[in-house]
Amino acid sequence: MAQAAVKRLASGSLVLGALLAGITAIAPVRFTPLGATPALAQSPVDETTTIRVYDQVSPAVVAITTRDGGGSGSIVDASGLILTNAHVVGTERVVTVRLADGRSFQGDVVGYGQDRLDLAAVRLRGNPTGLPTVTLAPPNSVRVGQSAFAIGSPFGLQGTLTVGIVSRIDRDRNVIQTDAAINPGNSGGPLLNSAGQVIGVNTSIFTTGGGGGSVGIGFAIPTDAVQTFLASVRSGTATASAPADRTSREPAPIALGATVQGQLNDTSNVLPDGSFYNPYQFEGQAGQTVTIAMNSQEVDPYLILLASDRDDFSIQDDDSGGDRSARISVQLPYTGSYIILANSYGQGESGRYQLQLSQTGGGQGNPAQTAPSSAALRQQGNLGPGDRTLQDGSYYQEFSFQGRAGQTVRLRLDSPDFDTYLILLEGRNRLAENDDANPNTTNSEMAVRLPRDGRYTVLVNSFEAGSRGRFLLTVE
Repeated sequence: MAQAAVKRLASGSLVLGALLAGITAIAPVRFTPLGATPALAQSPVDETTTIRVYDQVSPAVVAITTRDGGGSGSIVDASGLILTNAHVVGTERVVTVRLADGRSFQGDVVGYGQDRLDLAAVRLRGNPTGLPTVTLAPPNSVRVGQSAFAIGSPFGLQGTLTVGIVSRIDRDRNVIQTDAAINPGNSGGPLLNSAGQVIGVNTSIFTTGGGGGSVGIGFAIPTDAVQTFLASVRSGTATASAPADRTSREPAPIALGATVQGQLNDTSNVLPDGSFYNPYQFEGQAGQTVTIAMNSQEVDPYLILLASDRDDFSIQDDDSGGDRSARISVQLPYTGSYIILANSYGQGESGRYQLQLSQTGGGQGNPAQTAPSSAALRQQGNLGPGDRTLQDGSYYQEFSFQGRAGQTVRLRLDSPDFDTYLILLEGRNRLAENDDANPNTTNSEMAVRLPRDGRYTVLVNSFEAGSRGRFLLTVE
């Protein structure tokens, strides 16, 4: 059975076993106005671009070795400053850096990201000359669907290139998701755009098995956080203290009907965004309806529900329980082990909480008839200034989920503040749209049979230009 705890491999990759996978929400990204051709799905990158990006950037990508493992890094200035992950260097003060041209240097760890940000900087000894460097992309320039290139040392194989797209952007958690293959040893290496600019630092992968290999879901720290960190290193204000161990706690069993008292603190596991979480595990039956509630007076609760050894099921919730409490109520799609992550919304939040797991339905049910589709997305948010607009001046936000051919999904968009409009896209094609579920409501709802396997995009939109307010999007 795969474990849901975040695990550090000896080769320097932070692995999110059964974490943040499947169908999860995407915060706002750029989108071409309706009526134009949306640049959401691109054709495969041409060979010339791939070769150019590799030739341009690979000389500035290094392999880092420590006593416990290692990873990758990028040369960010000609004086020998290396950017990598904090979990790659660990508590080492001196590491070995091997350049792409074969030269090796000792490097001093000169700074770590603050508030558990998984970044570190290394300064090469010996004042080496003729060092190639990488170029950082402008902050907030990344788009879902654009090409993504990863260069690093997976399993110690220095100078390895993999290619994919940006699959998802989570601006709340400040991570970029990509399907470019990222494996143990890629940690700390660059994620690049087609211009050869660094759009992120590869930090973790999703895996469903014990081997730690990629299943096409990797995460990178975006350049806005990177630039802030590098500025602190260059000014001498970056912390010199190594972060605490991020990967200590395994899932604790929790039974249906149980209530547990827990605490998020420095002994908890840590997500790439720096938030604490404690994992729990329970056995569920397909068709069974369960409710998970997390309450606290000391932290802002955040819940994540996952299915062990499955990469097509994930539900997250922030405030559905009211008064900042988190609550998930779901009919389970599979028989087997499920993982609950009792998490906080904010980075580094510490405090006590109460977690309850209860059965709310009428038993197991018949999986063939009552189990929902594998799609599951629940996203609360606010639409308004700061979001992109369509040609008519209406605000929109963009989310996505993974679907199967022949699967029927039901999408619903509710808002107490504005007249909603819901749009479903498959690649460049608009599959369906809805204004009002019925004449008596301004909420939107539609059921759609998906034409093929792949990722689908949902636009949360307002019917009228300038309308704004709270919303809840569900896909099931």
